[in-house]
Amino acid sequence: MTVVLVFLLVVAGIAGWWLSRQRLFALPWLEVGVGAEFPRAQASPVASAKLGLGLFLAVASCLFALLFSAYLIRTEVATPDLAAGARMLPPRLLWANTGALVAASVALQLASGAARLGQRRMALAHLVAAGLATLVFVAGQLLAWRMLVQAGQPIASSPANAFFYTLTAAHGLHVLGGLVGLGRTSAKLLRGAALSAVRLSVQLCALYWHFLLLVWLAVFALLMGGADALAGFCRALVT
Repeated sequence: MTVVLVFLLVVAGIAGWWLSRQRLFALPWLEVGVGAEFPRAQASPVASAKLGLGLFLAVASCLFALLFSAYLIRTEVATPDLAAGARMLPPRLLWANTGALVAASVALQLASGAARLGQRRMALAHLVAAGLATLVFVAGQLLAWRMLVQAGQPIASSPANAFFYTLTAAHGLHVLGGLVGLGRTSAKLLRGAALSAVRLSVQLCALYWHFLLLVWLAVFALLMGGADALAGFCRALVT
């Protein structure tokens, strides 16, 4: 419970700061001046989209917080080490997967900047690069699953494998969902849509991929033996 509460407090703090930066808590009827009223009304679809993504990320964060908490609690009572199953995989594979997701996140950030500057070709190139890097990540995760199964380590063989499959599957589903949105945005540009019409979508994709990267880094650290360090840090925060 300690880990869950700390994680949720951190998520709530980040979400509150981000929402305040987007001025989503502003009250249009309290704005001074007639000229300010119409821009606020025009910006409402943008604010709604950002708010919707923010709420989704908050819910997803709660889901992963519960999974992380279950993992940490299990490590305190189970032997052998729960990370042993994941450590059977070649470290190079998991590091390569991590690098692919980092590359996708960076590419989307560059795409967002290019869209903001009106650089259509550059934005499209970065979107395609992000999609390809993400597909490499997904392929790498599937390869990791296949290697465990071939080694006689299916999901029900040990608590370590159960957590590895569950955490990576939950994260993988979020990645696949993001790919759908990324594909639709890229397809609109390929069909000749104005860059201004997809600028918001590109920005939201970049934010979503940053979230996916942060979650994966947490999963990677936990499975590679960082559970004890994280649990100790969380306990220190509340004592």
